Amino acid sequence: MLNVGKLLVFAGLVIVAVGLGLMLLGRTNLPIGRLPGDIIYRGKHTSFYFPLTTCILVSVVLTLVFYFIGKIRH
Repeated sequence: MLNVGKLLVFAGLVIVAVGLGLMLLGRTNLPIGRLPGDIIYRGKHTSFYFPLTTCILVSVVLTLVFYFIGKIRH
C-alpha cells in the first residue's frame, strides 16, 4: 500500500507541475494550438478542430525529454 501512496503523490505533483506550466505558457504569445497544419473546419452549425501539428510538436518534445531522462538514469 505504501508504494501506491507514493505513486499517487508523485502523479499529483506531476499533474500540478504540468498545470502550472500550461498556465505560464498561456500567458506567452506562443501560437501553440494555432500552428499551420492544425485542422479547423467551421460549418454552419458545427465546428471541428484537430491540432495535428501541435500534437506532433508535443510528441517530439516529450520523446526528447523522456530520452534524456532515460540517459541520465542509466
